[in-house]
Amino acid sequence: MNTKAFQILIIVPLSLLLVSCASNLQGDTYSREDARQVQTVQYGTVEDVRFVVIEGTKTPIGSAAGAVVGGIAGSSIGDGKGAAVAAVIGAVAGGLAGSAAEEAITQSQGVELVIRMNNSNKIISLVQQHDPARPFHIGDRVRLMTVNGETRVSQ
Repeated sequence: MNTKAFQILIIVPLSLLLVSCASNLQGDTYSREDARQVQTVQYGTVEDVRFVVIEGTKTPIGSAAGAVVGGIAGSSIGDGKGAAVAAVIGAVAGGLAGSAAEEAITQSQGVELVIRMNNSNKIISLVQQHDPARPFHIGDRVRLMTVNGETRVSQ
């Protein structure tokens, strides 16, 4: 098998694995554990809306994938000890780049909602992933659903 084909066989699956690690933080996404669980429901009114950035994930997967790709790319440079040194340098650089790429790929646009609760007049703030199809506006009456310690806001 030639080097290019081998590199493609390694890079493509690792890239797909990295992208599949992104989680969904929108208000309409539930984990399997949350399904069929009783939720606490409260109502409130949106007092303020602000767009924020939700950091991407930082798992070992991005670093490992980058290290493998960098090591393979580095090993194709030179022969003998030069190829071994290039493979190590490529693996380190690839690991750093893979970690940064994972965080950037899994980063998402969020929305911070400041909500005045109807039953207590208490003011709370909650961040969740922004859904352009369902934007929040000041004055919106919203529903807060809490299950297993996670709260979601919907209209």
